[in-house]
Amino acid sequence: MDPAHRKRSIVRLFQDAFQRSVVRRALIMAAVVGMILVAINHGMCLFKGHFNSVCLLQSALTFLVPYMVSTVSSVLAMSEFERSRPT
Repeated sequence: MDPAHRKRSIVRLFQDAFQRSVVRRALIMAAVVGMILVAINHGMCLFKGHFNSVCLLQSALTFLVPYMVSTVSSVLAMSEFERSRPT
């Protein structure tokens, strides 16, 4: 693959990642899965009232993981779909 084509491909991946439907789906997944993960990982801190700034930062990062997984999965699926379409 020539460098110009590779650059276009990378730009396309980023464009796909910021499409409204991809962002919306990723935000929903991050909210649902993130809340479950926070409850699992930090439930005791919340329950006992020991939720400090470290727990807050870790909880915020916990929401980032499902957001990124959903976004990457959507972008890769879109890319695969584009490649499989007849030209």
